[in-house]
Amino acid sequence: MIRVVLTVLVAVALLAASMPAVETARAATTAERIGAGADRLERAIGGVVADSTPVSDPAMAAQTTVLLRVPTGFAASDLDRVALVESPDRPGGVSLAYRIDGRPERTLRVGTGPAETAVDLVGGPIELRTDGPSRIRVRYVDDDGPTVRIRRVG
Repeated sequence: MIRVVLTVLVAVALLAASMPAVETARAATTAERIGAGADRLERAIGGVVADSTPVSDPAMAAQTTVLLRVPTGFAASDLDRVALVESPDRPGGVSLAYRIDGRPERTLRVGTGPAETAVDLVGGPIELRTDGPSRIRVRYVDDDGPTVRIRRVG
């Protein structure tokens, strides 16, 4: 009986000692996966901008759809917020902002490709789903200058 109690106490102590490392690894994995999503969006925007000419009619504009998945599961930290927002360091640009478990918000700048282009987040900041994929539509329009128009469609 004493062996069982000691075994349980040692197991609980080992688990308690390893939890900070597990949480750190989960946060790092989550940040890495969000960064991969930002890179995927940047490549999609760059592809539309590099291969197209902006037009004034949005129905005729070059466009693409990107599926962004917020990391979930045991290997990912809980996210309070994930959103596409205006870039704090570049007005007219776009960033992917996220907050893990009440920690300070972090932002990842999303580039627009080889040409300087304005970004229009239709309807303001675009909140992404934290429980599944979000479809993001990117259009390249001429809105008093080349503009990438971004909207969540699903």
